[in-house]
Amino acid sequence: MQYCPQCGNKTESKIPKGDNRHRDVCDACDLIHYKNPRIIAGCIPVWEDKILLCKRAIEPRKGFWTLPAGFMELGETTEQAAIRETLEEAEAVVQTHELYAVFNLPHINQVYMMYRSALLKPEFSSGIESLDVQLFSEQEIPWGDLAFKTMRMSLEYYFEDRKAGSFKFRSTDVERPKCR
Repeated sequence: MQYCPQCGNKTESKIPKGDNRHRDVCDACDLIHYKNPRIIAGCIPVWEDKILLCKRAIEPRKGFWTLPAGFMELGETTEQAAIRETLEEAEAVVQTHELYAVFNLPHINQVYMMYRSALLKPEFSSGIESLDVQLFSEQEIPWGDLAFKTMRMSLEYYFEDRKAGSFKFRSTDVERPKCR
């Protein structure tokens, strides 16, 4: 950041008093500008023995399948964000059960928060960010065409726990993919 959004003066990257990280600090008004991770909230929507997936209509990973999820907005809880994203991407109404998985991706400054949820009725369609929306059994999941590692892991955890007959909270650190 070169200029302060509060007063318009130049900022300088420095470690503020009492801090331990470089921050952009305004030379004129001394406002400290923090950069924090982005929160992605989503659902694992279940109808009977199937999971609702969306085929992405936007980049990144356009044309690949994902669970409904997206960036949390100001003024909402993670649960509200997950429900909103499911409605926006799949035009589906869900009831959340509980926070099921948290994925930390420090290499891209993101945190994913996935809720186990029930699809209230089998009514859904493609939202503006989806090319297609479908229910899949475990055997039908397009495993090779999933958009993100976090979505694959959410599904793997879900099916593993479903087989065990007990769902447990998961917290996972996702490492930077190795270059090929």
